[in-house]
Amino acid sequence: MNKLFYPALFHKAEEGGFWITFPDLPECMTQGDDMEEAYNMAVDALGLCLMDMEKEHIPFPAATSPDLITPEPDSFLAVIEFDMLAYKKRTSSSAVKKTLSIPEWLNEEALSLNVNFSQVLQDALIELVKKQKA
Repeated sequence: MNKLFYPALFHKAEEGGFWITFPDLPECMTQGDDMEEAYNMAVDALGLCLMDMEKEHIPFPAATSPDLITPEPDSFLAVIEFDMLAYKKRTSSSAVKKTLSIPEWLNEEALSLNVNFSQVLQDALIELVKKQKA
């Protein structure tokens, strides 16, 4: 469930640019001065909303099929792709200390090779997560 797709309505703003709403997430709204900024702001707003829901253990709503949504005049529909893992990497990269145990012989070998234990563990966990999510 790393990638999620939610329909968004882009409304033309009177002063220029767009304001964006999500039919499935009424509390999620944003705006942008042009199409590129509006789309990027929609991705960020969707991310903030979904991350808040995740923290509160609120299940994500099912995305409405785009063909069931009729845009109002002066608005159009776009599907916003949200990559949960990429968003978390970008916004939640603070380090967390973990204590672990390895055999003494392995520790000595790794130290003799100047192994960065944290980096090796991070790389291995990233690969494991990718395999499990695939």
